[in-house]
Amino acid sequence: MLADLAVLPSAAALADAAAGRFITAARDAIASHGQFIVALSGGSTPRDTYLLLGTEALVSRVMWSRVQVLWGDERCVPPDHIESNYRMARETLLDRVPIPAANVHRVHGEDDPATAAEVYEATLRALLRTPAGGRIDLVLLGLGEDGHTASLFPGNAAVQERTRWVMAARASAASVWRITLTPAVINAAAEILFLVSGGGKAGILRRVLEDPRRPQELPAQAIAPSNGRVRWCVDAAAAADLSP
Repeated sequence: MLADLAVLPSAAALADAAAGRFITAARDAIASHGQFIVALSGGSTPRDTYLLLGTEALVSRVMWSRVQVLWGDERCVPPDHIESNYRMARETLLDRVPIPAANVHRVHGEDDPATAAEVYEATLRALLRTPAGGRIDLVLLGLGEDGHTASLFPGNAAVQERTRWVMAARASAASVWRITLTPAVINAAAEILFLVSGGGKAGILRRVLEDPRRPQELPAQAIAPSNGRVRWCVDAAAAADLSP
C-alpha cells in the first residue's frame, strides 16, 4: 500500500504539521467553493492539533464563519460525557474559535443508535448538496491498535458498506454503541489525513501500510479513495517498524 507519508520527529511536531494541513485545506476549499467541510476525529492524538488551531497565533488563519464541522465517529453517549468526541473537540477547539453554532453538526449520541445514524446521514446529505460538489473537504482519522479507524472495527459490516454513509457499530458485544461514517462517504472526500502517534502504534501502522490489503481484518486499509488524497502524518515512534 503506497502512502503519502510524513514522519515527524515528535508528537508536538506531528500536531504542528497537522494544524498546518488543516489551515491549508481550509484556505483552498474556501477559495474554491466558499466553504470548508471537515470531519473531526476523536481520540488522544488530534487533541494537541485542536489546541494549536485554537491559539491566538493560528485562529485568525482560518475563516471560521465558512467552516462546517462534522465528526468521523461518535460514541453513543450524551454530549457532555467524558467519552464524547464532540465534547473533546468543543473543549479543545470549538469553544475557542469564532465558529457559528449552526456550523457545528454533532452526532446525537444520546439517541437510539440506529436513529442517530439515520439522522446524521440525512444531515450529511443535506450539507453536501452544496458547491462542495458532494464531498467532504478533509477527514481527520486516527488508527487503533487493532487496525480500526473512525468506528470501523475488524469484522464489522460497516467496513464493507458502499451505500449508506453513516452506520451504528460497535467493536464487540460488550462495547458501547458508536456512530461512524462509512468508507462510502470517507473515500469520496477530497483529502483524508491520518494522524498516528506513539510506539504502541508502530506494529499496526506497519501492517496497515505494508501488509497485503485485508480491510475486514485491518479496516484502515478500507480507506482508499479513487478521486482524493490520503496523507499519513506519523511521529517517529509510530514509524519505528516501517521499512526504510
